[in-house]
This record gives sequence, structure tokens and C-alpha cells, in this order.
Amino acid sequence: MEPFVKQTSIAAPLDRANVDTDQIIPKQFLKRIERTGFGPFLFFDWRYLADGTTPNPEFELNAPALCGAQILVAGKNFGCGSSREHAPWALNEYGFRALISSSYADIFYNNCFKNGILPVVLPEEIVAGLIRQLQAEPGATMTVDLETQTVHAPDGQVISFVVDPFRRDCLLRGLDDIGLTLEHEPDITAYELRTERISVAA
Repeated sequence: MEPFVKQTSIAAPLDRANVDTDQIIPKQFLKRIERTGFGPFLFFDWRYLADGTTPNPEFELNAPALCGAQILVAGKNFGCGSSREHAPWALNEYGFRALISSSYADIFYNNCFKNGILPVVLPEEIVAGLIRQLQAEPGATMTVDLETQTVHAPDGQVISFVVDPFRRDCLLRGLDDIGLTLEHEPDITAYELRTERISVAA
């Protein structure tokens, strides 16, 4: 998993509440058995017109000024709905490394950390203010700094956020569940050897 330390990029505003995981990655794209290949289908029903190929000019993220955005600022209860881990896979592959919202669905929130995405929680009024700034200045950049636990807004305001210390450490070091397990590889190997010797002796 790629470490997350600090991200400075164009920030995309998504002024919608209760964006569920079926909107993030619609169910018809869940047939893949790999963890890759979901980025092109992110927000598919919003990004494209009925033909499935023509970009919808009314969808916020299709604005040319937002091309390459790696920070997404969204309304409350982001990632609600089903528990599909494909949602953070799609967001990550599309390019989003940091999310900012006032609240997330619990399972989605946990899955973000396990897939290298930092979901920042800020008060609803602050998130609304950030969205207004980004709508007024399409293509504006922001910085999300995990080391200092701060968000740097387009207007220069520095906003602090709180994140669980264990999750922070895992993101800073780029450790998912497998990576955490592999940190104990010498102990695991030693245990397996001891078990093997006991089994042979028996």
C-alpha cells in the first residue's frame, strides 16, 4: 500500500449528501475478481449520459478544471449503503488519495484506511465552506497533511483534524492488514518451525 504523508493537489467539490457505495461504484461492475480496474467506473451513472460513453457535462467532476484532482470534498454520510470494498478501490484508482466530509459510513470509513485513502472528518459547516470555495474557484488546490493533521484550504486557512493514532501510523508507513502481519514474519516463521518440530516428534 502506498504511504500517505501529505497530499497537495486540485480539490474537487461534490456537494451531495448520502452518496452511497452503489453510486460510487455501481453493482454491474462488481464482477471483476481483481482489486484493479474499477477507476473508470467511478460515479459511472453520474459521469456519463445514458449511452454510457458520453461524459455528462452537468456532473461536477467532469469539469475540465478538476482533471487530476486527488482530494475530494463531499457532503455528509459519504460512503453509506452496502459494505463493498470496491468503493475505495475505485476512488483510489481514479486518483483520490484524501476525502473530506463531515461524516462517513463506518464500514466505508474503515475500508478507506485499509486501501491507502485518508478520510478526513471536519465539522459540517467547515466542509460546506470548503465546498463553496472550490465551487467559486474551480481547479483550486488544497493540502491534506497527515503528519501535522491539518487541512490547508484554498483561502489559506489551516484546519486541524483528528485521526486514530494507529490508523495514522499505518497510513504514514503504507501498511495494510497484510503489511502489518508481515512485520511479524520472523515470529510467524519461528512459530511454524516449532509447530513442525513438535508434529514430527509426535
